[in-house]
Amino acid sequence: MKIIQKLTSLFRSIPSNQSHSIHAFGEGTIIKGHIYQTDNNSTITIGKNSLIEGTLTTYTPHAKIIVGNNVFIGSNSLIGCAEKIEIGNHVLISFDCIIQDSDTHHLDPSKRKNDTIDWMNGNKNWVGLPTSPIKIGNDAWIGARSIILKGVQIGEGAVIGAGSCVTKDVAPYTVVAGNPAKFIKNIEQL
Repeated sequence: MKIIQKLTSLFRSIPSNQSHSIHAFGEGTIIKGHIYQTDNNSTITIGKNSLIEGTLTTYTPHAKIIVGNNVFIGSNSLIGCAEKIEIGNHVLISFDCIIQDSDTHHLDPSKRKNDTIDWMNGNKNWVGLPTSPIKIGNDAWIGARSIILKGVQIGEGAVIGAGSCVTKDVAPYTVVAGNPAKFIKNIEQL
């Protein structure tokens, strides 16, 4: 009965005009946020015992979001995927974070002038937009209001200070902070 209630609340969060394809939904996971998929071929996989209070959204047919076990994604956080975003196990993503693996719009104004209308009609053109996968390692902690940009890999056990903008890879077991995020210190492992 609990699983049916959780699945019912999950699918209620997907707008009826959006197609969706949840390929794995782990036992004990609770979705309090929203899941949006723009194409049946995009996938969102969520592990066991995770709490998703933010929004997971796929933009393209080949987009893949993979969320591990025991992951927390805080309220108002947005995971926006055009290619691939992988989040390891035991990851904490605080509230108001943005994780995007693409630019989502062209730099040339003539190529983006119809983006809003195209998006509303479900036919946004993603051709030529820069995308690059994001990977967040096991045991990482992303502080509140942080931004993780395309192509970034965050190492195992790394900590991203609140309000940071991460534009480059973060080494395992380090603390980074700032805009752009810079190395602060190593984390001693016990």
